[in-house]
Amino acid sequence: MNKISKPKDILNSLQGIFPVLAAVLMLSSCTGQFEYINRNPNEVTDAQLQANNYKVGTNIRTLQGLVVPVEEHMYQFIESLCGGPYAGYIGATVDTWQTKFETFNPSADWRAWPFVNVISETYPPYRAIVGGTDDAVAIALADIFRVAIMQRVTDSYGPIPYTQIMENATESLEVPYDTQREAYMQMFTELDRAIASLRENISLPSDAFSRYDAVYYGNVSQWLKFANSLKLRMAMRLSYADPETSRTKAAEAISAGVIESNSDNAAMHAAENRMTLIYNDWNDHRVGADIISYMNGYQDPRREQMFTTVRLVQNGQEVQGYAGIRIGINVSSKATAVSSYSNMLVTSSDPYLWMNAAEVTFLRSEYELRWGDMVQAKSLYQQAIRLSFEEKGASGAEDYISNSTRQPDPYTDPLNNYSESTPASTITVAWEDGDDDAVKERNLERIITQKWIAIFPLGTEAWSEHRRTGYPKLLPAVVNNSGGAVTSSDGARRLPYPVEEYNENPVNLQNAVTVLNTESSYGSGDNQGTHVWWDRATGTEL
Repeated sequence: MNKISKPKDILNSLQGIFPVLAAVLMLSSCTGQFEYINRNPNEVTDAQLQANNYKVGTNIRTLQGLVVPVEEHMYQFIESLCGGPYAGYIGATVDTWQTKFETFNPSADWRAWPFVNVISETYPPYRAIVGGTDDAVAIALADIFRVAIMQRVTDSYGPIPYTQIMENATESLEVPYDTQREAYMQMFTELDRAIASLRENISLPSDAFSRYDAVYYGNVSQWLKFANSLKLRMAMRLSYADPETSRTKAAEAISAGVIESNSDNAAMHAAENRMTLIYNDWNDHRVGADIISYMNGYQDPRREQMFTTVRLVQNGQEVQGYAGIRIGINVSSKATAVSSYSNMLVTSSDPYLWMNAAEVTFLRSEYELRWGDMVQAKSLYQQAIRLSFEEKGASGAEDYISNSTRQPDPYTDPLNNYSESTPASTITVAWEDGDDDAVKERNLERIITQKWIAIFPLGTEAWSEHRRTGYPKLLPAVVNNSGGAVTSSDGARRLPYPVEEYNENPVNLQNAVTVLNTESSYGSGDNQGTHVWWDRATGTEL
């Protein structure tokens, strides 16, 4: 049986997001509010910890498992089938999939997962925490997780239901959408509130939540760094759509303290990493041609820590090397694809990456490139690469950083089907000194390209950054079944809303599409070619 067909049974029983959400939320009840005199409302008491920890802790763990989904089917739909291909990371090997994200014609059940399933599974545990405890740290963590989860949703779709879900879901199945700008501004507000609460409780012993926290094991100071880093990631997403807000929020995040070392990397340590089913057991995917071509051209030492090798023929000789599958093709033989292209290296004990020090340091480098000091931008760029090499356990970072001649390889398909004689980009690794617009734009491409390599396999995040900046430059889709909605060279700019929303929330859905059209800088309508609000770079703004 096809390994991703099982969730269809679930989807067939769903009647839309909000019937599911409303039914669960109506079963929940708010606890009474307790007043304390002469006590900082953001401080946690021992009694609260003892009474609420088990219930709150299990809901915290549930929300953590949705930031980057740990359930294999949800992960596969969102990261392996959608974000990963659109980011140039992952291609499908299954020869029976003819309607898929890669070729811009996903089926109705595939379209539901990144929206229906994510939203309906997020709000029950979120509401149980914020409505069921006065624990300031627990509420702060819940807010951080909701922002981390829903930022991925709005980045994928544009307008989403956000500010009014909590107010309306128990009374109405028809929940209004926010514009993407409104959603982002509310997320900043919630993050700032959570950051303030964490700061008030910075000395809280880690054992308060250590049993339930599978990321930082109750370390509040590390959660504070992550919250600021998430704020920085969100701030830089607005660099073209709202430069003033982007600069202000990014500066606030950096000054408040972000992730700077790999010891503070955010990663979910699940009991078992179920990605092993997707990549090692089901073999439904292989690593994409794009990232392999870049890393082959750079002779990147991190490859052996990230990918398997395959048998290649070079100059008439058989060698072991790295080869990627071209994304957006119709596979003729799964068995042949599985054996011909490199796989991701993943074991059942590996954590699920959320954010690493390299990404945050690249974000700081971009901030300096846009609004600060070029010397600092260069230093941070080089430090980010070092951090990535350290995280991967690879040597040779200094030689890699200084190389000014190696460029991405043109793509050579080991099956001789989809090769490209011209590489997607000619960008080199070594930083280019100078501060004129052309040099700054090339250095921006370096920052985003190296960040793209460093955050693999975070497909949804990498796809968002590709749309925001145009980097890294990717190979065009081979097969385009969008009916003209998507330009093959530009790729998908968003996801279409699921059928469930058209059936269950039609008035608000149509309003959302109208707002999408208003916010978009290019394209219109609920299709994959329409740009979301922050997707408006032209390559001339630096």
